[in-house]
Amino acid sequence: MRIAMVSEHASPLAALGGVDAGGQNVYVARLTEELARRGHDVTVHTRRDGPDLPDRVPLPGGGMVEHVPAGPPEVLPKDALFEYMPAFGGHLARVWRHERPDVVHAHFWMSGMASLLGAGPHGIPVVHTYHALGTVKRRHQGRDDTSPRERIGIERQIGRTCERVLATCTDEVHELADMGISPGHVSVVPCGVDAGHFHPRADACGAPARVQRHRLLACGRLVRRKGYDQAIRALTRIPHAELLVAGGPPAALLHTEPEAERLRRLAEQEGVGDRVRLLGAVDPRRMPALIRSADLVLCTPVYEPFGIVPLEAMACAVPVVATDVGGHRDSVADGRTGRLVPGGDPAAVAAAVRELLGSDRTRHRYGAAGRERVLARFTWARVADGAEQVYRRVTAAHEPKPEVA
Repeated sequence: MRIAMVSEHASPLAALGGVDAGGQNVYVARLTEELARRGHDVTVHTRRDGPDLPDRVPLPGGGMVEHVPAGPPEVLPKDALFEYMPAFGGHLARVWRHERPDVVHAHFWMSGMASLLGAGPHGIPVVHTYHALGTVKRRHQGRDDTSPRERIGIERQIGRTCERVLATCTDEVHELADMGISPGHVSVVPCGVDAGHFHPRADACGAPARVQRHRLLACGRLVRRKGYDQAIRALTRIPHAELLVAGGPPAALLHTEPEAERLRRLAEQEGVGDRVRLLGAVDPRRMPALIRSADLVLCTPVYEPFGIVPLEAMACAVPVVATDVGGHRDSVADGRTGRLVPGGDPAAVAAAVRELLGSDRTRHRYGAAGRERVLARFTWARVADGAEQVYRRVTAAHEPKPEVA
């Protein structure tokens, strides 16, 4: 099958940890490579954000990345890309006139817009994964939401126009229904994790040395909605524990990152500055060891469309304390692989952490159950199975009907 992935701002080649480089990049890269391994011809179309980038770059695990000329060839915030989506879609339409894919899988709302523009003239079916919804972002960020005002209306149009929506969790199905997109038009295909890379045998010896009896770890993009401030406030109620925060720019440049400085100031104000360490960007090869060095992984965002970090922790057999939001409700089995706590409640986070730190046996049991849950539901092979089923379904609906004699 010839598959076109469209991911306008999230290139599978990007270094992770930046403001606009996170779970979507991983999803597109790993799904592409798994599909290519199965023999599919997969091309990822992403915006050219540098003048010297080659037109096409092969991915190490299979598949091809094509850099699309749309707007200036420089790094721009994703919210600034909206005006260039007609040019992006026009480029796709020209390319697909000569190299028609069987199916297009669009990632994020602007990619959906460009994909429908590109696929429409050729009758190519488009499936769409939102990765994040404008309605949810606006609900939580209010006036701080920097998305273009057209976003929510276009998201509704995409959901009603595309051949099928691929939601990453059941919570998203409910959100889409509130937008007027029927659950019957939606298939749930979750995010995944590389269970060979993230595993319980990772050697934690290379991780930073402990300075407290217990270690808590939080990691991901260094943006406000990830709720690291909630973890810091919880730490005031958790004696004899340290909190490591991994993510953002390299450690030497953390002083230039406003969110890092905000978290540092908060830790000092809360009296836990000596127990909070901001690590900056961590080499992906070192992440399993860092996770294995922790007693618990904290995932405390205000909202989370899916969240890959809980899966990475569970794959390493480390229990998770996560806010009861979005995709966490699908990935973390409360009372079996970790604990789900109310969002925005540091006291609840602290209570769950203290309970788990008080029982080595419970943490071990939760960790083992987390690993089993990942292997059963959240490997990239499982994700690719789900995506393939949807691709076959929509392409079958577009096959020409045999003529009746």
